Amino acid sequence: MLFKKTKIISLLLIISIIYGCSASHFSRTAYRSYDIGEYHAATEKLLKAYRKEKDREKKKEYDYLLATAYSYIGDYRKAEIRYRNLMRNNYPDSSLVLKYANVLRFNEKYNEAAELYRQILDSIPEHNEALIGLKSCEVTPEWEEKPTRHIVTRERLLNTRDAEYSPVFVSGLDNKLIFTSTREGSKGRGKSAITGMRNGDLWKSNYDIQRQRWEKPELLDEEQLINTSLDEGAATLSSDGGTMLFTRCRFDKTKALGAEIFESQSSRDSWSEATEVEIFGDSIIVAHPSLSADGQKLYFVSDQDGGFGGKDIWVVEKISDGWSEPENLGPKINTEGNEMFPFIRDDGTLYFSSDYHVGMGGLDIFQAYLKETGGEKQLVVENMKAPINSTGDDFSIFFLPGKDQGMFASNRKGSQADDLYSFILPPKIFRIEGEIVNSETETRVNDAYLRVIGTDGTMLKVRSDDGKFQYRMNPETEYIFAAFKEGFLNAKRIISTLELEDSKNFELTLQLTPTDVPVNVDNINYEFGKWDLLPGSIQALDSLVEILEMNPTIVVEIMSHTDFIGSVQFNSELSQKRAQGVVDYLIQKGIHPSRLVAKGYGETWPKKVNRKIAKQYEFLKPGDVLSEDFINKLETEEQQEIAKSIDRRTEFRVLSTDFRE
Repeated sequence: MLFKKTKIISLLLIISIIYGCSASHFSRTAYRSYDIGEYHAATEKLLKAYRKEKDREKKKEYDYLLATAYSYIGDYRKAEIRYRNLMRNNYPDSSLVLKYANVLRFNEKYNEAAELYRQILDSIPEHNEALIGLKSCEVTPEWEEKPTRHIVTRERLLNTRDAEYSPVFVSGLDNKLIFTSTREGSKGRGKSAITGMRNGDLWKSNYDIQRQRWEKPELLDEEQLINTSLDEGAATLSSDGGTMLFTRCRFDKTKALGAEIFESQSSRDSWSEATEVEIFGDSIIVAHPSLSADGQKLYFVSDQDGGFGGKDIWVVEKISDGWSEPENLGPKINTEGNEMFPFIRDDGTLYFSSDYHVGMGGLDIFQAYLKETGGEKQLVVENMKAPINSTGDDFSIFFLPGKDQGMFASNRKGSQADDLYSFILPPKIFRIEGEIVNSETETRVNDAYLRVIGTDGTMLKVRSDDGKFQYRMNPETEYIFAAFKEGFLNAKRIISTLELEDSKNFELTLQLTPTDVPVNVDNINYEFGKWDLLPGSIQALDSLVEILEMNPTIVVEIMSHTDFIGSVQFNSELSQKRAQGVVDYLIQKGIHPSRLVAKGYGETWPKKVNRKIAKQYEFLKPGDVLSEDFINKLETEEQQEIAKSIDRRTEFRVLSTDFRE
């Protein structure tokens, strides 16, 4: 019996020793992978160590490393679970709340994330990353609700379950494409300990115009002059497609050996052996090259000393014996985070991806350009917003020269991994449909003329047989649409497409007023029983000034009318003074006195109801004359007051159309 107990105790001790050695082994290898940035490999090893570990404090430490590693490889769902456990267990890390808030935001839990950012700001009001995170929580739902006009399409025939990214069109053509992929068939068969994917290679595909589809991709190079067992990708081409620069990453079992830029020349669809481009002597990372259209500038990514955070964007210029000293693009573009995948467009706009600027997800695509403000040019950095950006990682954008279209990569919802997406910004279309109508009869005026004058140089005069017209307008232009016909007053409207972000259809009615009927000028008001103009009348009077300026040859009579309350003589004198007050205002505004006649009619010319007035008031019909007798027979006091207010009016009528100064 004693022998059996001793045997059991010995067996348990042996198991415990073996278990402890195993846990220690996994812990050492996990830490080593984590320290050299092999985050995918680190997660697998940390999980094994976590499962074998009994010490609670040690398990918390594994949780923290797992959460961080998952964040680095973009698995924010798993990172959230680990960070939540750490929060509940009060893990002692001052940055834990911020890291947890970030993954919540990346997982679209904006309210929870915003609350954590506010907690940080309550303690540290100027905490920059928390301010950026909180702002991102606010703008992301807005950008998703009101996306830009870009049309984004996942390129199904180019994508696989593996990663595809960094698209480059050859020689500015939209039917020849080079991109990076970790798909089956790549020369780099080994899997990256950083991402868990195969090492990347450069692939090519042509667009079959007849079949309207991309052909099956092929390796760019089968001779291992470019594609090797190492990790190749993120290429840029010269404008003629003859020179290619690309990234090559090297690793060994213990550490990352860095990324470098290599160069190769093309001749008859084959590439020369790649040679290294000397930029920084011993930098760990020199990657993601982008050549300017003239080939004189090379933009790239590096973590070289002298930057502002993780990875920064730098630029060098072509000189006689290579490239100039690198220049960092500065703090408006580079941040404490990572700025990567630069692309310099042919118009000089820089595009790049960042995980630190205000954005929607992990990596967002931004554009940087010079904008003239107050006579000075200032650098502006703008988020491309949805649908170019998403709550996933969006990066490596490429524009076709001179076009608002191209491709980029994203792991957004609906992607299999990092997938290629094409995009196009359709032109803004502005159309106007209108009609020219008689203001009295509300019917279309046949055979009227329409003149269109635009700040883009448009000078157009057309005849409208049926009183209808259509016109397509240009963006960022202001137009005058003017209608005219003999026997009518001219009419015009200003329509502008300035600063309109979306296409729009306009509807316009130009009302031509016959010159043989009195024209009512609404909203000219006076103090009761006086002829002093009230301030609210100014807008109506200015509209009359505009009519007279649009019709410079007419002579008009300004007619003032009262209702029947008061004596005939008082109303006659009052209306004359009111008419003269209007004339005086018009003269003050620059209208020639010889074009104006003031006439007060008192109560002697009751208003005759037209169709427009009849539409406003059910108790009136066209042709009714609002005389004292008619008004007194109306059913209610309210109706009588309305009728009397209609009688109290200022009108004008055209006396002649041949005025010459």
